[in-house]
Parts: sequence; structure tokens; C-alpha cells
Amino acid sequence: MKAIITAGKSSPPKPINYIQNKHLIELGNTPLIFHALEQVAKSGIKDVGIIVEDGTQYIEKAVKNGGNFGLNITYIHQKGGPLGLAHAVYCAREFLGEEKFMVYLGDNIFDEDILAMRINFENSGANCLLALAKIPKPERFGVPEFDRQGKIIGIQERPIKPKSPYAVSGIYFYDKNVHKAFPHIKPSFRGIYEISDLHTWLAKNGYSVQYLEIKNWWKDRGHPLDLLEGNAMVLNKLKANNLGNVEPSVSIRGAVNIGKNTKIGGRTVIRGPVIIGEHCLIKNSYIGPYTSIGNKVEIHNGHIDHSIIYSGTSINTSKKIVDSLIGENTTISEAEHDTPAGNRLVVSENSIIAL
Repeated sequence: MKAIITAGKSSPPKPINYIQNKHLIELGNTPLIFHALEQVAKSGIKDVGIIVEDGTQYIEKAVKNGGNFGLNITYIHQKGGPLGLAHAVYCAREFLGEEKFMVYLGDNIFDEDILAMRINFENSGANCLLALAKIPKPERFGVPEFDRQGKIIGIQERPIKPKSPYAVSGIYFYDKNVHKAFPHIKPSFRGIYEISDLHTWLAKNGYSVQYLEIKNWWKDRGHPLDLLEGNAMVLNKLKANNLGNVEPSVSIRGAVNIGKNTKIGGRTVIRGPVIIGEHCLIKNSYIGPYTSIGNKVEIHNGHIDHSIIYSGTSINTSKKIVDSLIGENTTISEAEHDTPAGNRLVVSENSIIAL
């Protein structure tokens, strides 16, 4: 069995990682695409194709040949631009040949047994296996429609009135028959070829579309605060490790991971799960649960909780920072130290501010 991971350049949550591919946004100080690669490796699959936008090299430079993950990586360029997931699968047909395969969306995070899902598919006799999640607002995703016997008879993409409480998550299993579907589907109202239409074509043309239910799934929907939810999911599995220099006056509780050459001192209190990168300096600060701090970050007299602080940031303020995303190379200081007084802002488009 082979796998493909979709990693085309879709719009990242601005202003976070404004230029690069969104699949390189870090959660728990690890790029999204790396989380996908680690999960695919756990499934036992070795040959992986990564779908990238034609003419870009961000993903290739980060992942390289996949040797660090024990994988053999082939890069597949999606000719014609980002024309949808169904089109991405079709572009990979030469790489896939007639083998069964898994599709893993590179901006999803799963805390599930991917190997068990693979085995389920291989033993099921199905032409397609979907992973469904029961969520509060399934209309944001593809939603399955069932007949009276509980069989999938179609998938509606982002319906106004969903016909079930389930969403189709970003991991799919197929056999070679899925390649027959693409010539029969047309672009949706969004102007792209929807993966949901592949599934519907299979279901309506005599192919077996089966499913299993999952619980632990995260998907970025383009809102910056979605990243905090994904970050918390990653940090829930964090293991404590200290490669830095922590003074005796510092209080640490819970799972806290500290990178090389990081110094933490003064009356600092850290409550895990928290991950702190390399070459950081933290003094007289409180760092609360579900916080990720990148590399080369300085924090003095800070109070930070449930936030992501990206690399190169400098924070020197006693004002509480909670539920926040702080982009790379940002400086935050006490407003009363500035003249003239007031809220001084440098804000990118599509930002969210609460003063």
C-alpha cells in the first residue's frame, strides 16, 4: 500500500506564516506536515507521495527525501494549480499505479490508530473507506448521507442542511477503482473538484463505500484561533524533557519540554503541558498550560496562557496574554513606557485584536 499527503499551498491563517505554505505552520513547535508524516510512518506505509503546488519548493526544502521519518518521498506537482482534492488524487495516479492507497490531508491532525484503520480497510473488501467524526457543525465539511440500512449513498460538500451529524475527516482509503470516478465529476460552485464527488460517484455506481467512526481529529478551517485547539491536541501527548538551563528558583509542574541552550530563571512558574524551543530566555514570568514557545524567544515579566508564541518574539510586559497567536519576530512591550501614550499597533490584514 502507498500513501499520498496533500500539501498544496492553501491560504494560511494570516498574519501567521503569511508567505509560506500553511502546512509548515507549527503546532507544538512541529510543522503540520511533520505530524502527518509521523502518522503515515506509524501505519507501516513506506512509499509516500506528497502533492505540492507546481512551481513551489517550500515543502521539499522542509521534508527532503523523508529519510528522517523512515519514508521514501516522491513529490507530485499538481499541474494547473489548486483545483481540489479530487484533482490532487488524479494527479497522483501514475505514482499510485494499481495499488491500494491512503490519502492523508496534510493540515489535519489525528490521534487515532492509523495502522488499525489500514488493516480494517485491507480486510474489508471495500473500494473506499472513510473516517467519520460526529461533530457539532458538520456542515463545514463533507457530510455523508445514509440509507435506512446505514449504508453511505452519497456525500454532500458543505450542505446548508446536513443529512447526518457526521463529517468526513481528512483520511481516506481507496483501491484503484477511485481513478474511474474523476472523468465523471465536474467542478463545484467553488470552482474545484471536490473529494466528496468522488465518494458519491463510487457509492452511486455500485462500489463499496464503507466507514468507521473516529473521535480525535483536528482540522484547520482557516481561522487563526483554530490553531490553539490543534496546539492543545498536540501538547496533550507531550513528554517532559529538559535540555536547557533552569535555575533552582524556577517552579515547573506537569509535562514541560525545554530545548537546548534555553535559560529560565528568576521567579518563573511553568505549568505544563508547555513546550519551549531552543536559545530562549525567560525570567520572572508565568507560562501556563497549552502554550508553545518557539526558538530564540525572550520573555521578561510575562504572563502567558494557552497561546502560541512563534520564533524570534520578544515580550516584556506584565499584561496577561491568553488565547493568543504571536507571529514570528514580534515585539510586545508595556504601553506606558512609550511616548506618546496610547495603543501603538502594526497589524497585518485579516488580524483579530482585542484592546
